[in-house]
Amino acid sequence: MNPVLKQALYQWCKIPAQDLVNHPGRRVPFRMVHDSAEMGALMAQELVEVIEANNRKNSPTRAIIPCGPKCWYAPFTDLVNSRNVSLRNLSIFHMDECLDWQARPLPANHPYNFRTFMEKHFYGGIRQDLAVPEPQRFWLLPSTADRVSAAIAVAPIDITVGGWGQDGHVAYNQARRHPYSPITIEEVTNSTIRVQENNYDTILALAQRSFGGAYQFVPPMSITLGVKECLLGRKVRVYSDTGSWKQTALRVALFSEPTPEYPMTLLQRHPDAIITATVETASHPISENPDWQLL
Repeated sequence: MNPVLKQALYQWCKIPAQDLVNHPGRRVPFRMVHDSAEMGALMAQELVEVIEANNRKNSPTRAIIPCGPKCWYAPFTDLVNSRNVSLRNLSIFHMDECLDWQARPLPANHPYNFRTFMEKHFYGGIRQDLAVPEPQRFWLLPSTADRVSAAIAVAPIDITVGGWGQDGHVAYNQARRHPYSPITIEEVTNSTIRVQENNYDTILALAQRSFGGAYQFVPPMSITLGVKECLLGRKVRVYSDTGSWKQTALRVALFSEPTPEYPMTLLQRHPDAIITATVETASHPISENPDWQLL
């Protein structure tokens, strides 16, 4: 694996946030929104538009959906209910799920049990007459992996919606850092559903975000759709409003050649992928402190 060089990273991080959208070196389309509220409304609108367009044709909609960011669930619920958007012909493939150290599902009320979260925030507020039927909700677990894989393969995916992690992981496609089995960018591209140990940096990032730094409570394993499944969407839309946790990965995704160190860089190989971030997430402390000497 060819690591991202510090000299290049420094140049990317020096770019002011306001210059990212139209920067001539950008390798993938990028949008910047003001805040979480604007981003959540945009996320909800884009998914609803895909569903409505297919409903008008009496065609099914197949979508890969993440757990988070939280800002879009209420706008999505409001749009569906107020516009009477039927989700009866919608199939949802959930991106990933957290697991305990023996690769078992977490307790239902664990804060990183994605199914519990999604049942409450994504499905919970939708009117019953409009709701996604239970058999069309594909939850990803070790016990369901083969079923989910087969269901994804049946027909095209209309849209993949996601976020990204501190190392540019989409779903839980983390940068593989095992010292004895490095992987190439093509292997990342062709990765499929798998169970894995979570990287130390993922655990520390989630600990800081959710548990006051108590890494002992962060799930040590996960199951994820692979990059291959995530990029099957005719449209791929990834979003973040998480701020400093995502700032460097965004810069790498926008300017680096594809690299296994940041799987998100593979978005530039997709014909219809767009990255969206809030101003806070698009900012970077290096760009805001030009007097720093780091090299």
